[in-house]
Amino acid sequence: MEYILKPWPWYVSGPLIALIMFLLLYFGRTFGMSSNLRTLCAIGGAGKRAKFFDFDWKSQRWNLVVVLGAIIGGFIAHQFLSNPIQIDLSDATIKDLAAFGFNNAGQSLLPSELFSWDAVFTIKGILILVVGGFLIGFGTRYAGGCTSGHAITGLSSLQLPSLIAVIGFFLGGLIMIHLIYPILF
Repeated sequence: MEYILKPWPWYVSGPLIALIMFLLLYFGRTFGMSSNLRTLCAIGGAGKRAKFFDFDWKSQRWNLVVVLGAIIGGFIAHQFLSNPIQIDLSDATIKDLAAFGFNNAGQSLLPSELFSWDAVFTIKGILILVVGGFLIGFGTRYAGGCTSGHAITGLSSLQLPSLIAVIGFFLGGLIMIHLIYPILF
């Protein structure tokens, strides 16, 4: 008997996210990956060089469980829950992706032209990681949090700055993929 794995339906995952957010808000906690990175930097001693990292990181130890959960969850999802099926893309999309250098478009969710060690250890790959990492770090600090923090915690607690940040994230993504990405690649 063949078992085909499918993503959780919205009526399961949505209420679970709502339950987690309710519990976090009830206990006065927030959710976001950038706060975990800040905590890791503080543990590593970055507070000696930058005031932003000089805080009581021990009060945020609980938040590091999110990092551990993301690592373990990503491993479980990839190793045990992935369904390696061909993606049904239109011929026009495959042609457009081929023009960008994606030779096996639709064969996997993560194209090897971007998500392989061979791609990372090129000058282009390293530049993408360094420049992209800098821009994400700067944007996260400038926006006062990351996409998950604003979109999940901020919106669920009805914060106007988070709504503005999420709109900015989406607009930035649209500008990047439709205007900047075609110029770069």
